[in-house]
Amino acid sequence: MSELTDMTPNRGTSSVPNVRQSKSLTRMQRERIKKAVLHAVLIAGAVVFSIPFIWLVTTAFKTDAEMGAFPPVWLPERWKPPIDWSDLFYHFERALTFIPYWRYTLNSAYVTAMSILGELVSVSLVAYGFSRVRFKGRDVLFVLVLSTMMLPGQVTLIPTFLIFKWLGWYNTLKPLWFPAFTASAFYIFLMRQFMLTIPADLEDAAKIDGCGHFRIYWQIVLPLVKPALATIAIFTFMGAWNDFMRPLIYITDLDLMPLSLGLQMFKGSHGAEWGPLMAASLIMVLPVVILFFSAQKYFIQGVTLTGMKG
Repeated sequence: MSELTDMTPNRGTSSVPNVRQSKSLTRMQRERIKKAVLHAVLIAGAVVFSIPFIWLVTTAFKTDAEMGAFPPVWLPERWKPPIDWSDLFYHFERALTFIPYWRYTLNSAYVTAMSILGELVSVSLVAYGFSRVRFKGRDVLFVLVLSTMMLPGQVTLIPTFLIFKWLGWYNTLKPLWFPAFTASAFYIFLMRQFMLTIPADLEDAAKIDGCGHFRIYWQIVLPLVKPALATIAIFTFMGAWNDFMRPLIYITDLDLMPLSLGLQMFKGSHGAEWGPLMAASLIMVLPVVILFFSAQKYFIQGVTLTGMKG
């Protein structure tokens, strides 16, 4: 009997690991299915939102007959071998000669660079004061700054125009970049929240070593908020580079027009010529795309407000 008892398998103890293993495998399979579905949805969404950009790129190289063809032609004949390089960039050559393209590009680059510099300097200084400096009424003042975000741009449009005209800045590039040095309320909020994630121990150690607020701001805080600075730089670049309303209001001289307003003039005078217009638009979009993908890592970290590791 004892031998039979020893030979009898213990079903209760041996089945438990199998059940747990089957459950774990089922859980793993569910996680894989969820990830596969999520990736499929994201890829499908990326393809859908990429269609306008793909159409812009292909149309810049199409002939006039291919632009009006139905069903639409996606692959231009100029892309098929043998490639005639003299005819491939025909629309680009026309776009660059119909308007002073490089002059407009230089104006846009100047306004964008000054806007980025102004936002980074002013926002970081103001955010440092709201996050690391203790003074009476700080929270009330911060709420007052945030309340300015509720004011529509149309409300301040006329007073701002009158101020710039009184300063003698009408028909100059200063109204396009000077407001960046007054700090945006949204960027102040973004930078302040990021600075709050920095441990206070670093600041206390710097004060013990004799550092003042400006040195703490320059040597300790700024190197740790690079993701937030990159995010603000990208947003400012896109806003200044694509700005159309303010140049339309303040600029009347053709030599001072930025690229966005220059393209509108090109469309007004050559509206039916979609090839050169798409080529000029593609050249204008490329800097934004290149900047975004080159700073994508810092952009994601800044938006998610990821703090210092360790």
